[in-house]
Formats: sequence, structure tokens, C-alpha cells
Amino acid sequence: MKQFAGFPAGKTHLTPIPAQFFSELLPEIDHLGELKVTLYAIWFLDRQEGEMRYISYEDFWADQAFVSGLRTAGSDPKIALTDALGRAVKRGSLLLALRTDTAPEQALYFLNTVRGRATLKAWQEGKWQPDLESHLPAGLKDERPSIYKLYEENIGPLTPMIADELRDAEATYPVDWIADAMHAAVVNNARTWAYVLAILRNWQERGRDDTYRRDAPKTGRKSRKSRKGEFDDFIER
Repeated sequence: MKQFAGFPAGKTHLTPIPAQFFSELLPEIDHLGELKVTLYAIWFLDRQEGEMRYISYEDFWADQAFVSGLRTAGSDPKIALTDALGRAVKRGSLLLALRTDTAPEQALYFLNTVRGRATLKAWQEGKWQPDLESHLPAGLKDERPSIYKLYEENIGPLTPMIADELRDAEATYPVDWIADAMHAAVVNNARTWAYVLAILRNWQERGRDDTYRRDAPKTGRKSRKSRKGEFDDFIER
């Protein structure tokens, strides 16, 4: 058994799970595979954008880090995945839609939430089709360190004020930009948040390039943008 090293210091991305999962579903789920696919679907859909969110059979299967954890000694991983998904659908935690035929590889899944039920209904009525462009790939091995951890490792100690600045930046700029701007600060031996922010503002105003300058123009503070998640209706603000 591989020893878990523990959760990292600093702020990380959290996946919201409604309390009803623990009070109603968790006591009833008696199959490890079913529990894993249900939690994975919640995690995956939280990383999608837009109102209409789904996870396909291919999404599950493409993440071999996840699939490898489903198999037991001598078992076929595809059979294990299909069985686990079937159990989650039968229980009602996941909703099933078949795109072309009855093959499991053609299946789409939605969480049994208000949004999930509405999306399934729209699909059944022909009012919605999966948008591959807005469907973001995700994988357990693809999880990157949070910008808070990157800041601590490359710029300096994380103070409450800096944490607020990072939160605003995360809502304003692509995460890849923030990580690259921090890298630029290290390369140019200018390890300050002001320098990182100047790079980000310069990229936003003039377009992204690979030139990092100390005199990058500064703009006004950006307002924080909200990101509507799958379980926003369940969360008290």
C-alpha cells in the first residue's frame, strides 16, 4: 500500500459535495467501485465550464490513473468500470443518456441534481447536444499545484493580503498565465507579487508574449468574477 504524504500546505482547489451525499448516499453505497465513480463524477464536473455539464464513458476510461484503482486482482478494468457506473445509475446518483446505441462507450452521465436533470431533459427533447469545445479534459494526474503553493515555493510567504490578491488574479487571468508569470519573476530575479501582476496586466492589455519587463504597465484592480459550480444551489454563501 502506497503511503499518503498528506494534503499540502496553503490553499488548494476544493470540490464541493452536498451534505446530502453523506447523510443519504454514503450509508447506502456498499460497493467501492460505485463510490469511486460517483465521487469522480462530482470532481470531474466541478472542473467543467458552463451550465450544461456532463461526463462521458470515454472521460472515465481516458483517465487510466482512475481506472487502475477500480480493478481488483484478475478483473477486467472495462468490466469493473461498466459495473460501477451501472450501480451508480441504478441507485440514481448518476443519470444516463445513450448517444447512438446501447454500447456503454457511447454513454453520457449527469449528476442527479437540478442542473443535471435539466440537461438530460434538454438532451432527450433535442434542445441540447454535447459541446466538445467547452468540454474540458481532466485527469487525476493532471492536477497542478495551486497558485498559492506556487507562490510560496517561488515568490515568498503567503500572507492574508497576498492570498486575497491571488484569489482575485485566479478569477481574472488564466491559471497558466499566473504560473508562467511567476516563473518569469524567478528567471528575472524579481520575486515580488507586484512584478508578477505587472506581467499579467501587460499580457492582458498587449497580448501574450515571452517578454517580461519590469516596466510592464499597470492597470486598475480587477473585480472578482464568480464561477457558478454544479452545487451552487446547495451552498450557503
